[in-house]
Amino acid sequence: MSDNNNQQQGQINIELDEATAQGIYSNLAIINHSASEFVIDYVCIMPGTPKAKVKSRIVLTPQHAKRLLKALAENIQRFESVHGEIKEFEQAPIPLNFGPAGQA
Repeated sequence: MSDNNNQQQGQINIELDEATAQGIYSNLAIINHSASEFVIDYVCIMPGTPKAKVKSRIVLTPQHAKRLLKALAENIQRFESVHGEIKEFEQAPIPLNFGPAGQA
């Protein structure tokens, strides 16, 4: 019997290599969109540093962007039900003088 027959219908085998599993820290997301895609640039900007590089870019279809929004909202709700409300702190505006204008 083949492995395909042993897997339940609809399951996906996802592999995560060691470098990707380490993750990339980001404290700024710049979001842009066109008619056919959403682009999210993840940046790590450090205090006192006038320049920052995009650490990772994710390109999504509008449908996947909406699914990501729903999944993130559901996960935040579950997190807050266990750990309490996530507090948002007032931050000084970060000058975004690199790359195209976006929303964070």
